[in-house]
Amino acid sequence: MPTPAKAKKAASKAAKKKTKGFNFDIGYDAESLKTSILNHLRFSLARDVKGATTRDWWLATCYAVKDRILDRYMKTQAKHNNENTRRVYYLSLEYLMGRLMENNLVSAGVYDVTREALEELGQDFDDIINEEVDMGLGNGGLGRLAACFLDSLATLEYPAIGYGIHYEFGLFRQEFVNGHQVEHPDNWLQKGTPWQINRPEYQVEVPIYGHVEYHFNSKGDWYPLWVNTQSIIGMPWDIPIVGYGANTVNFLRLWESRASNEFDLEAFNRGGYTEAVRDKAVSETISKVLYPNDKSESGKELRLVQQYFFVACSLHDIIRRYKNLNEGWGDFPSKVAVQLNDTHPAIAVPELMRILVDEEEMDWDDAWAICRNVFGYTNHTLLPEALEKWSVPLFQKVLPRHLQIIFEINRRFLEDEVEAHWPGDNSKKSALSIIEEGHPKMVRMAYLAVVASNSINGVAALHTELLKKNLFHDFDELYPGRFNNKTNGITPRRFLKVCNPALSELIAEKVGEDWPTNLDKLTGLAKFADDKAFQKRFMQIKRDNKVRLAATIEVLCGVTVNPDALFDVQIKRLHEYKRQHLLLLHILARYREILHNPDKPIVPRVIIFGAKAAPGYDLAKNIILAINKIGKTINEDPRVGDKLKVVFLPNYRVSLAEQIVPAADLSEQISTAGKEASGTGNMKLSLNGALTIGTLDGANVEIKEEVGDENIFIFGMTVDEVEKLRSSGYNPWDFYNENPELKAIVDWMASDTFTPGEPFALEPVRRSLLDGGDPFFVLADYAAYAEAQKKVDECFLDQERWARMAILNSAHMGKFSSDRTIHEYARDIWKLESLPVEK
Repeated sequence: MPTPAKAKKAASKAAKKKTKGFNFDIGYDAESLKTSILNHLRFSLARDVKGATTRDWWLATCYAVKDRILDRYMKTQAKHNNENTRRVYYLSLEYLMGRLMENNLVSAGVYDVTREALEELGQDFDDIINEEVDMGLGNGGLGRLAACFLDSLATLEYPAIGYGIHYEFGLFRQEFVNGHQVEHPDNWLQKGTPWQINRPEYQVEVPIYGHVEYHFNSKGDWYPLWVNTQSIIGMPWDIPIVGYGANTVNFLRLWESRASNEFDLEAFNRGGYTEAVRDKAVSETISKVLYPNDKSESGKELRLVQQYFFVACSLHDIIRRYKNLNEGWGDFPSKVAVQLNDTHPAIAVPELMRILVDEEEMDWDDAWAICRNVFGYTNHTLLPEALEKWSVPLFQKVLPRHLQIIFEINRRFLEDEVEAHWPGDNSKKSALSIIEEGHPKMVRMAYLAVVASNSINGVAALHTELLKKNLFHDFDELYPGRFNNKTNGITPRRFLKVCNPALSELIAEKVGEDWPTNLDKLTGLAKFADDKAFQKRFMQIKRDNKVRLAATIEVLCGVTVNPDALFDVQIKRLHEYKRQHLLLLHILARYREILHNPDKPIVPRVIIFGAKAAPGYDLAKNIILAINKIGKTINEDPRVGDKLKVVFLPNYRVSLAEQIVPAADLSEQISTAGKEASGTGNMKLSLNGALTIGTLDGANVEIKEEVGDENIFIFGMTVDEVEKLRSSGYNPWDFYNENPELKAIVDWMASDTFTPGEPFALEPVRRSLLDGGDPFFVLADYAAYAEAQKKVDECFLDQERWARMAILNSAHMGKFSSDRTIHEYARDIWKLESLPVEK
């Protein structure tokens, strides 16, 4: 009998003999791509050239490109496994990926040859690109940041895996009906996607519900046993993440929920057809939709189950990968870094403790040491109401063993750490406790993440200081040096090279082709800021982008806009603190000025909104209604003409942002100071030559430092001034009564002028500003905002000055590359080394 080693060698030799004469090299020239596309059209899709639709060509092209990406992916994973390298595992409930085809073509270096191949095959490249739908895996800034980070991790060749949920439906597809937001299912997977790879061999069984019993072990000691649980299967789907100009291809692993027992044959045979598939339907609900409405108790329960499901699957996968290459647990912290993107994955802390203590029978202190060496936590909000809390009764129902572990973590934390630092101070224990007293008691997930992590970071310099000063002041005192800042960044590949190719070519001509991975090289543009010829080219590119966006506006909104007007843009999630209603008041003031002084010269503006309001956020939806109703009135008023247009582009998403960002002249970043953690839209817009009007909030502070005071329009109260006004007793009625213009437009807004037949339709917005106490100081900042907008008009009239300012904004955005951010995470938090992959 041959030994196993000899048998394996013989099998390998036989396999090589069978494949002798076959060439597995993948060509990257146009001819090779044409062959691949035609082969996939025929053999993957069973379509001939004559009968193929645009979608067929898109799929065949994606498959051809994916072949080349997967070749690099396999080399990357082989390298990581052979080196038994340290990896970072990024846990996020959102990844706002957008479309992948164009970005992958650029990152893989096959954009030009693919365009050439398709054109030689008689196909319209742009039509094929536009066949793709956005992936419904995220909502706003949190998910878009995660997508940028994955791009940078691969580009910088850091070993990394992202984990999330394979949502069947995205947040929702937004439509406006008579001005109202109407939500429709975002069935982004309806026709499938060519980019994902199913990995059934790595599926995970996840327990939930049940209860805890205590039994004796072989040593006569009590131990807890989580019993009578229900099981859900986590099915992994992988999406390759291509590094730009690198051979590294990392991946994003998304978990789809499936029933452990999908079909009850006995129930079916007795006629219970619905009952037979009930478990399947319930289990699949978990990964059904991004952010189910949690106004109801059942919605809250689903959110908690979602979070645990993806975290449990991910930790199981991380541990499986570790155990394949390592013996024992001693090297786990040196091989694994887990980053919690906000509090959504914080349940990973008690889950890892459960695995180590209950399943691996590890001593509590040793297990806790592993947790603290592995986890890092990124905070993304300064709003206390946005910090997740779960009721103890809900936790007890869904995750009874985890609740016990959280109580034990809290007990040891209060007794061993808080008591040692503040002896006998029960008020500190109450303030810092992971369990918030009340009826019912609540689990503070942010506190759990802070206590368990070796690093807690904010996402802008101001945000981090406010975390340390206010939200986590006592924790910062208890853990000096554990809080640190990592200012957010954006990938310049998608948000300049891909979405603004003409500007990208101009930049490459002036500073070199390698700027997409060396964004600091943009400073070389500064010397051209006063060059008239360069200004002309720069602004012509901007105008061409505005012409393209104007065409999209006409298609989506039925409104014709003038590309020579100032394009004033506010694109972000609809929330009171982001103050879309402050811009709305400015719109009303401009409209009123036009009507009162029809012969007065005015800078024409096209004001562009893009935003979704959470389905349960009634006031945000009323603000959308107000913008749409007022915009419609203005757009149809013949007295206004092209002086003012207001458009709200429906279903804002990444692919729409990629059209808006290159065309924007003015970037509205007007949140209440102290409320926006960072922002990334401000970076994208400024990078593409838009000027910012904004408060000293989030990353606006750092943008101002980079571009200079003279190249940004800053207005409004500072964080300290906001707090001073709040503590002195802010009364919005005072500002309303003292400013005749403000009083007039607030009253006008809530009248039936814009909603004939519905006299109180917009009253909720007015009520929030006055009777509701104006919690985000819209009225207090209005006069300063109006003054800043006058300065914007003055600058835009001087086109040479505006061009100079726009060029200098693009030139000084180098700091805000997500490559810089990821380098800082890797160096300071993850202790991660780059691992280049050879071709």
